[in-house]
Amino acid sequence: MSEVYAFIEAEKTTHGVALLCRLLKVARSSFYAWLAGEQARADRRAADDALAHEITVLHIASRCTYGVPRIHAELRRLDRRVNRKRVERIMRERGIAGVTRRKRRSLTRPAKRAGARRGPERPRLHGRRPGPETGR
Repeated sequence: MSEVYAFIEAEKTTHGVALLCRLLKVARSSFYAWLAGEQARADRRAADDALAHEITVLHIASRCTYGVPRIHAELRRLDRRVNRKRVERIMRERGIAGVTRRKRRSLTRPAKRAGARRGPERPRLHGRRPGPETGR
């Protein structure tokens, strides 16, 4: 939808805003609301760039190993209160990623021969009733 509003912004010098909004089937009030929010979007973009710089510095200081949870913890330790999801989004957009540990492998392995390590043979109790032996 931003592309439509950007198109209206670019073409409003040659055609009227009301005509463009009617042709593109958008409300005029929506266009003006988008136009009023441009400064807020620019401020948020600048704040994201500043936060991305801080995240990059922390990431490089950790020898490029810290991921989102540790970067977020470091920012909180430095009294920079930022939402974890915002840190995650900025890191994802800028291609900053931590190192993932290898998956742990089991140290025990199954025996090569099937049935090679079975316990002692157990008596089969199928068909017998539980209770004392009658000695028949």
